[in-house]
Amino acid sequence: MQTGLYIDGRWDSGVSQLENRNPSDVSDLIGLYAQAGADQLDAALHAAKRAQVAWWAAGIQKRHDVLMAIGTELMARAAEIGRIIAREEGKPLAEGKGEVYRAGQFFTYFAGECLRNQGDLAESVRPGVEIDVRREPVGVVAIISPWNFPVATPAWKIAPALAFGNSVVWKPANLTPASAVALTEIIAKQDIPAGLFNLVAGPGRDVGQRLVESRDVAAISFTGSVPVGRGIAASAIQNMTKVQMEMGSKNPMVIMDDADLDLAVANACGAAFGGTGQKCTAASRLIVHASIHDAFVDKLVTAAEALKVGHALEDGTQLGPVVSGDQLKQNLDYIGIGKSEGAELLTGGERLERGTEGYYMAPAIFSGTTNDMRINREEMFAPITCVMKADSYDEALAIANDSAFGLTAGIMTRSLARASHFRANMHAGCVMVNLPTAGTDYHVPFGGRGASSYGPREQGTYAAEFYTSVKTAYVAAGEPT
Repeated sequence: MQTGLYIDGRWDSGVSQLENRNPSDVSDLIGLYAQAGADQLDAALHAAKRAQVAWWAAGIQKRHDVLMAIGTELMARAAEIGRIIAREEGKPLAEGKGEVYRAGQFFTYFAGECLRNQGDLAESVRPGVEIDVRREPVGVVAIISPWNFPVATPAWKIAPALAFGNSVVWKPANLTPASAVALTEIIAKQDIPAGLFNLVAGPGRDVGQRLVESRDVAAISFTGSVPVGRGIAASAIQNMTKVQMEMGSKNPMVIMDDADLDLAVANACGAAFGGTGQKCTAASRLIVHASIHDAFVDKLVTAAEALKVGHALEDGTQLGPVVSGDQLKQNLDYIGIGKSEGAELLTGGERLERGTEGYYMAPAIFSGTTNDMRINREEMFAPITCVMKADSYDEALAIANDSAFGLTAGIMTRSLARASHFRANMHAGCVMVNLPTAGTDYHVPFGGRGASSYGPREQGTYAAEFYTSVKTAYVAAGEPT
């Protein structure tokens, strides 16, 4: 496997190297991975600008065939690359395989979109004038992706970027370089112009900042934290660069008194602790009707304590380690914050010892929390969830909407009226009824409101709003001869 950068159709060793270790077993050195310097980033941008012209000219069938080949290989190699994800990010192997397969589906879906990128004809208000409306590529797209879905998140950005005729400069998260290299190897083997796709890893303060400030970049798609997103937006506006950002969340799940209690517990447990809670769609606020509160909490504690926390590559593991020592420290700090705010820690929240030295943590449940506590206001990105009590549906909805974020939200109820009202009045980009808050489909739009998202939606046909520019052409028909 390559451990370098990929720039202008060639692998490069970089100006420095970064250690990549397994969070399930810190003695396992996965490899040393290259970091780019300013000159290498500039070379990637120059190459991307040149290659984009040739890629757009290659036509829709060519783009379809390339994306279909990438997606097909990703799905075929889901087990192999899923193992890489599990080893370097700590995601249980089954989840890693599923992520890679889903990444392949993004590419095959957008392969189809290459052939569906059709324009419109319109009548003019002026006689003898024809109007043609079509979408064209924006140019060079900078993609900055996170570590928690190191293949799927870049896939749902790279695939539409290429489908609509753009070139790509991708800066992945430094915590998951092996996954980035694996995806790049598949893209690099395709018959594409040199420089069309570039992998440029490096620290955000240097490579990332230079990338978002570049005048050669037409659009920036970013997934990460709110503070970083705000910094990117401030830099991008200097060049009027188009931005699309998916950032923080504090997703609520409302459990009403008429809910199927066992289903509610299963969905809440899966949404709160799946992926070790390291998902932007995780349910970190559970708002429970007072009449079923105690019964729900008892069952949730039992379900959480039954989860198997272990090495990501071991059979039966349901929760792997958190991604790094820094992340574990932050998680444990939030446990302390919750206690200091007066919340009751019902279970979990401590570091666990396993057969290998890793960043293991018991899933934690706080009860007796209020919505003004930091643990209910700030994104923790941890296997920690907080239970709040509500005396009515109206109170539960008000609590759910009382947040700076608005990515996903869920309700557990047998009432069609409540479900319909919640869908209409919940201030979130994605609303789930009798489902976990985590889990979205690739062919429909994804994104949130408030501090969760900024710019056009990702995925599905809505992706065209970000990755293309609309051109309206007026043509004088002239007199027939």
